[in-house]
Amino acid sequence: MGYKVVVVGATGNVGREMLNILAERQFPVAEIAALASRKSLGTEVSFGDKTLKTKDLATFDFTGWDIALFAVGSEATKDHAPRAAKAGCTVIDNSSLYRYDPDIPLIVPEVNPEAIHGYAKKNIIANPNCSTAQMVVALKPLHDRAKIKRVVVSTYQSVSGAGKEAMDELWDQTKGMYVPGQEKAPVQFPKQIAFNVIPQIDVFLDDGSTKEEWKMVAETKKIIDPAIKVTATCVRVPVFVGHAEAINIEFEEFLDEDEVRDILREAPGVLVVDKREAGGYVTPVECVGDYATFISRIRQDSTIENGINLWCVSDNLRKGAALNAVQIAELLGRDVLKKG
Repeated sequence: MGYKVVVVGATGNVGREMLNILAERQFPVAEIAALASRKSLGTEVSFGDKTLKTKDLATFDFTGWDIALFAVGSEATKDHAPRAAKAGCTVIDNSSLYRYDPDIPLIVPEVNPEAIHGYAKKNIIANPNCSTAQMVVALKPLHDRAKIKRVVVSTYQSVSGAGKEAMDELWDQTKGMYVPGQEKAPVQFPKQIAFNVIPQIDVFLDDGSTKEEWKMVAETKKIIDPAIKVTATCVRVPVFVGHAEAINIEFEEFLDEDEVRDILREAPGVLVVDKREAGGYVTPVECVGDYATFISRIRQDSTIENGINLWCVSDNLRKGAALNAVQIAELLGRDVLKKG
């Protein structure tokens, strides 16, 4: 037996990746449906060696379906996720809409799998922000050993986190730098992204932080421990896929860098590549298509008590979005729904 699975937003970057990962990981699918907006109706998408034609989200009946992976914006999610949940189809949502609802679990399976049982209150589970997901995978095993007091993180986030149009804008602007008359003004970003970095992701809040930075703070507290202090600076960089983060961690007690290395080598979902030589670390280009969160540049921070620095890289379309959603579905199927 298997599950009847719906992928909502199947024509987008994350939706297509969800279909790929469901097939790659041989998720027990009895039947699958690919949904999209009416304007994308009939678009063909791949699921393993099969080709699916997208159906209309607005008219789709979720009755009898087991799991719906949502990869659409908050507005469409607000309209259709409650409808799916009410029909008995458990929603795993990739948007930010439900992440901060106390009645909806926010889950990274390597970090807080026990939270899965809270899904029954609304039949909805939230997927965290891409930059948060990879960071908490690294933080949790360290927090379990020596409680974390404070995290200072600077992110280097790829344009795929902003969608296909953002990737196209980087490509078009890059070409325009070399072809006279083909220069492209910024549309998806507030400034030119090609050969540039932009210290703004999402809108500014009253305290001067951006919403992306606020998300990292709020989500880390919800997923790991509300006592952890987090400050973030989120930056968009001219990379197509793969987010990187420079993370500074202050613990309540001393933790040696060698022990940090050993803990992370044993941690689920983590791969340590940390050689103190040229190229002895992982960059975004190398992590694309991989499931792991890669950790490099582990070292003591002597400027604070009990400090550690590390470099964290992951494929944001995978661990930051699609993979995490599929892992939640696997957890749900194994520990809750248990359908053959």
